[in-house]
Amino acid sequence: MLVKTFGSAVYGVNATTITVEVNIDIGVQFFLVGLPDNAVKESHQRIEAALKNNGFKIPGKKIVINMAPADIKKEGSAYDLTIATGILAASGQIKSERVGDYIIMGELSLDGSLQPIKGALPIAIEAKKEGFKGFILPKQNAVEAAIVSDIVVYGVENIKDVIQFFNDELDLEPTIINTRDEFYSRINDFEFDFQEVKGQENIKRALEIAAAGGHNVILIGPPGAGKTMLAKRLPSILPPLNLHEALETTKIHSVAGKMGKNGSLVSVRPFRSPHHTISDVALVGGGSFPQPGEISLAHNGVLFLDELPEFKRTVLEVLRQPLEDRMVTISRSKYSIEYPASFMLVASMNPCPCGYYNHPEKDCVCGPGIVQKYLNKISGPLLDRIDIHVEVTPVAFKELSSARQSEKSELVRDRVINARKIQENRYLEMNGVHSNSQISSKHLRTICKIDDEGQSLLKNAMEKLGLSARAYDRILKVARTIADLDGAIDINNEHLAEAIQYRSLDRDNWAG
Repeated sequence: MLVKTFGSAVYGVNATTITVEVNIDIGVQFFLVGLPDNAVKESHQRIEAALKNNGFKIPGKKIVINMAPADIKKEGSAYDLTIATGILAASGQIKSERVGDYIIMGELSLDGSLQPIKGALPIAIEAKKEGFKGFILPKQNAVEAAIVSDIVVYGVENIKDVIQFFNDELDLEPTIINTRDEFYSRINDFEFDFQEVKGQENIKRALEIAAAGGHNVILIGPPGAGKTMLAKRLPSILPPLNLHEALETTKIHSVAGKMGKNGSLVSVRPFRSPHHTISDVALVGGGSFPQPGEISLAHNGVLFLDELPEFKRTVLEVLRQPLEDRMVTISRSKYSIEYPASFMLVASMNPCPCGYYNHPEKDCVCGPGIVQKYLNKISGPLLDRIDIHVEVTPVAFKELSSARQSEKSELVRDRVINARKIQENRYLEMNGVHSNSQISSKHLRTICKIDDEGQSLLKNAMEKLGLSARAYDRILKVARTIADLDGAIDINNEHLAEAIQYRSLDRDNWAG
């Protein structure tokens, strides 16, 4: 007897429906075809033990299982339940009339219980698109899949539940969540707040500008000055995710298996902080079985690179293309996969190996040329993609011990949201441009107009401070964001003057 069940394969952040055809005939052999990897081939032993331990069995006949389309590689153990259901239906141990109405996925333990799978959300989205009645999967993934409306999601704990469901012996309880309520109830859940930071008002201002314009930023300062503490609080002042961004972000975390037990919609912007020993593949994604990297997990959020010069040169160089294109393409001989990677880069570094160059109280012990050599670990093309350079100085004891309350992140966030709204309206007709940091050179002169007095100010600053040519465009973009925060239509001299001070590393004499 021939029976078809349906599973799904995830490529990139999208799913493809896989048809599992099970045919039982006269004979005694077991064939599994359709380009399965070793994990799929090993399903035979898991299924056999799981069925036996629940009072069922694989029939002692010739079983041929084809996973179509046969030219797509099937990876992982999530097809166990799909194949087991097909075998039971083809052998008449369960009723086969309804098995084709559902996407069925899950990894089997030897006792028949189900282990969680990766990519439940994109699979549910594809199942809805293709008109399946429902999705049967492990209970741990049910809340994640139930984000998708108009498809019935059944979370099950054991294969016995699935068998009884198809035999009309058990009514499974569908998992239902209100996506909007779930999303908006946790949209302001932040662990850190700028109110907890004493002093550092100039750094908070720089981060507010970075958040308002989507600018990449680098913090330079001695150890203990508060660089990491400030960076961790940046997500609390970024505009909240909209539902589309939340769904897109959740899909990536789902594919990577980062959702956790009973994980639901990602409602706050991600903050990823990889260690400096990370490999280039782990950062951008890829591997023998391609997975999203840290830059994709930071999509719609913040990628924080602490101690930037300590990262391997090759790792930093692979960031250049994603920072421009906001997309990563992983190419293999037979296929290529795209992962979104639209993130804000926040980096921090010491000014020199000892950490005390330009320190107001401690002396730097680095020899001549050492500071410049240390800074040269960061290439010009990468630095060119960072709009704001900020020097972080240690907080004085007077400010640390002050009882005065700092401004809450909530208040800063309101100003950032207003500035972003101005930018959204400005770039309505520009495809792919949503913030000032994304302005192309083609549109820069028309959007960031400055008068003759402003041109003179910028010219004098570049000559006196020895600013490089690359700083010119960056200053204009940052000045446009400062003007938006002020609600100003035009960029004036005050906006330009503030933007100029955020180009520390471009000064010819900065490293002596």
